[in-house]
Amino acid sequence: MVKIKSKGLNIFVQAAKIRKSFPDSKVTVTSNKLIWKGVLKPTFLSESYEIKLDYKVGYHPCIYVINKKLELYEGRKSLPHVYSTEKQWLCLYYRKAREWTSQQLIAETIIPWTSEWLYHYEFWLATGKWHGRGIHGKQEPYEKDKSPAPNNV
Repeated sequence: MVKIKSKGLNIFVQAAKIRKSFPDSKVTVTSNKLIWKGVLKPTFLSESYEIKLDYKVGYHPCIYVINKKLELYEGRKSLPHVYSTEKQWLCLYYRKAREWTSQQLIAETIIPWTSEWLYHYEFWLATGKWHGRGIHGKQEPYEKDKSPAPNNV
């Protein structure tokens, strides 16, 4: 997890909005941590993906695909826009540009962005080209930010 410096929305407010927006999912909350597990299907023709979101107050959310191994495009050794291909830890936004802050609702940003990431993943799997926008290159959040690696996915 990567630490952020701003004071954000109350974690129980975040959880309530997620529960309202995604009633078939599961939300677990403690005093400073929220875990969401839900299923996203980016299009009617898409597969369903079980997603785990791990959010601790003061840190950026970590998002993982947990029900299946994401495939690689022929000849590629890693997935695009991930922090870890092995853990399927998705990179949804550029943290240094503050595209997401803890004052934003996760249900209106991070979860829809995850569905959009999956949509672009499916196109990438078919074409080998990432059609979403974003910063390209090797992502090494732990080395640059001196953040601890996330626990079990």
